[in-house]
Amino acid sequence: MPFPVVRMRRLRRTPALRRVVRETRLALDNLIEGFFVCPGENVRREVAAMPGVAQMSIDVLVDECKRSYDLGIPAIILFGLPARKDPAGSEGYAPGGIVPRAITAVKEAVPDLVVWADVCLCEYTDHGHCGVLKGEEVDNDATLPLLARAAVTYARAGADGVAPSDMMDGRVRAIRAALDEAGCAHTPIMAYAAKFASAFYGPFRDAAGSTPRFGDRRGYQMDPPNAREALREMQLDLEEGADILMVKPALAYLDVIRQARDRFDVPIAAYNVSGEFAMIRAAGRNGWIDEDRAILEVLTAIRRAGADLILTYFARDAARLLG
Repeated sequence: MPFPVVRMRRLRRTPALRRVVRETRLALDNLIEGFFVCPGENVRREVAAMPGVAQMSIDVLVDECKRSYDLGIPAIILFGLPARKDPAGSEGYAPGGIVPRAITAVKEAVPDLVVWADVCLCEYTDHGHCGVLKGEEVDNDATLPLLARAAVTYARAGADGVAPSDMMDGRVRAIRAALDEAGCAHTPIMAYAAKFASAFYGPFRDAAGSTPRFGDRRGYQMDPPNAREALREMQLDLEEGADILMVKPALAYLDVIRQARDRFDVPIAAYNVSGEFAMIRAAGRNGWIDEDRAILEVLTAIRRAGADLILTYFARDAARLLG
């Protein structure tokens, strides 16, 4: 019935009423916090474009992971900065590499913290691309066994799950087969299934030292206008053995998150990426927006679009704001 019988404002009148009729619930259980780990001891280098985020040595990382767990954050994901780089990104899959050592240290210190390991070669190659090169092109098929080796290395180091972010065709199948053959059939794969060639990755590339030395990644990351293609990518990753499907970035692709949620009966993840983080942080620190409200609004929007898991650098802010 129309106004005045129907008054939509009735259930918005007080905080308590708004709370009890709230349709979307954001909780710390939905969040994965991102960390950058680097060589050395007692190292903490702030990332200029990501205030509050730092490159950390393993000892500092372990302390920060303890803090995150104590705040109620259930999961993290690790990105590595190697001591050296080469054309094949060999430290990305070396058992003594920075990420395997970090995984083992974190799991020994905080065994109940879920540790995901990002699987890609871009941080480890001297050219900054996500796979090995053939001329100036990324060689898809030659890259697959290296990604599989990295995933097995991380699983053996104690990672709870692996997250391939390279966007090579067939990488999920290769990783699943390698994990199973290595006795790691229990290790889940969270596939960056719809990873778009986005302008919002700049701060991350500064933090991870992964900016390509030439060209760009548009030949393997997705073209931003294509949503139907994104669903096709996700379907293929699911058929190849992915357990969780991720959309990256989140905010400019909420429609893709929603379509994925409606189509697939598996957990859907979304990456609230570095550029999204930097914009809100910078605007908040300049007094242009209410930063705390913006953080919760953005994370709730990603959740409302259908994401079960949100990879975000705002995890600690959310812990503070959600109480």
